[in-house]
Amino acid sequence: MEEAMHKIFNRFALALLGLGMFFTPVSAEAKTTFITIGTGGITGVYYPTGGAIAKIVNDRADEFGIKATAEATGASIFNINAVKGGNLDFGIAQADSQYLAYNGKGEWENAPIAELRSVFSLAPEMITFVVAEDSGIKSIDGVKGKTINIGNPGSGNRQNAIDIFNALGINYEKDFKAESLKAADAPRMLQDGRIDGFFYTVGHPNGNIKEATAGMRKARIIPIPEIKALFDVAPYYSMDSIDMAQYPEATNASEGKIPTVGMKATLITSANVDEEVVYNLTKAVFENLEELRTLHPALANLTKEGMLEGLSAPLHKGAERYYKEVGLIK
Repeated sequence: MEEAMHKIFNRFALALLGLGMFFTPVSAEAKTTFITIGTGGITGVYYPTGGAIAKIVNDRADEFGIKATAEATGASIFNINAVKGGNLDFGIAQADSQYLAYNGKGEWENAPIAELRSVFSLAPEMITFVVAEDSGIKSIDGVKGKTINIGNPGSGNRQNAIDIFNALGINYEKDFKAESLKAADAPRMLQDGRIDGFFYTVGHPNGNIKEATAGMRKARIIPIPEIKALFDVAPYYSMDSIDMAQYPEATNASEGKIPTVGMKATLITSANVDEEVVYNLTKAVFENLEELRTLHPALANLTKEGMLEGLSAPLHKGAERYYKEVGLIK
C-alpha cells in the first residue's frame, strides 16, 4: 500500500513539474535590464534631458525591457570616465569632450578611450558669454583687464572658453583675471560684483542664465562671431544662435537672436554595453520622439536627422543597427 502511494505521489509530482515548466509565465521583471544614465548638475539641461530619456523608456519597460535611472553627476568629463570604468551605462557629454576622449587629446592626452561610442546627439549647446552691463564689455575683445570666470578645472566650460581665447590670440593667463568657479556659482558672483562676466556652455533656456540676467545688477549676453582659426583646429564646433526672447530681462533682449559658437550634447556609451540594450533604448527614443520634445524646452526642436549630426565617436552597433533598419543611414 505504502509503495503504491509512493508511486502515485511521484507521478503527481512529475505531472505538476511538467505543467509548471509548460505554463509558468516568465515575468516582465525577469527580462528587464536596469541601466544608469549620467547627466549633470540639477540646475543644468543635462539632468532634465537624462530624466526625459529615462521617462520614455521606463513608461515602456514592458515593450523594450529597459528601466533607466538618471543620475546627477559632474557632467561631460565625469560621464565619459564613468562610462569607461563601467560605473555608468550611458552618459551625456559635449561633442568636444567626446571627440577629445576618443582621440586621446586634452583631458585624455595620450590615453584615448577606444571603446567610447555614440548613441545619438541631443540639443545644441552654445558657448554663452554673460557680462555685467556696468563692466563696459561689449565684445570678446573687451575682456582685457577684467575679471572673467572661465569655469572650474576639468569642465567643458573652461576648455571652450580657452579655445575661444586661443583662437583670438587673447592670453587668458595674462590679459585678464581668469576665475575658476563652477557654473552654478557664477550668476551669484556676477550679481555680487565679484566678477565682470562668465562663460557657460549650455542649452537654452537655462536657469543660471536667467538668474544672471534678472538680478539687480543688469547683465547682457555677448555675441561670439565666427572664428575661422577655431573651426580649423576643432571640427566639432559650429555657429549657432541664442534666442534673446528667452531672457527678457537681459539688457540686450531686444536684439532677437545673437550669434555664438556651439556644439551638440551627445548620448554616449561603451562598446562593452550590450548591443540589444542600446538598440532598444535607441528605438524607444526615436519611436517616441514627439513625446520627448515636450519634456523640456531644450528638446523641442530635435529631429531624427539632426540627432545623427555632431557625433564625434563611432556609433554603437546597437544604435547603428536601428538607424539602418529605418533608413536613417545606409
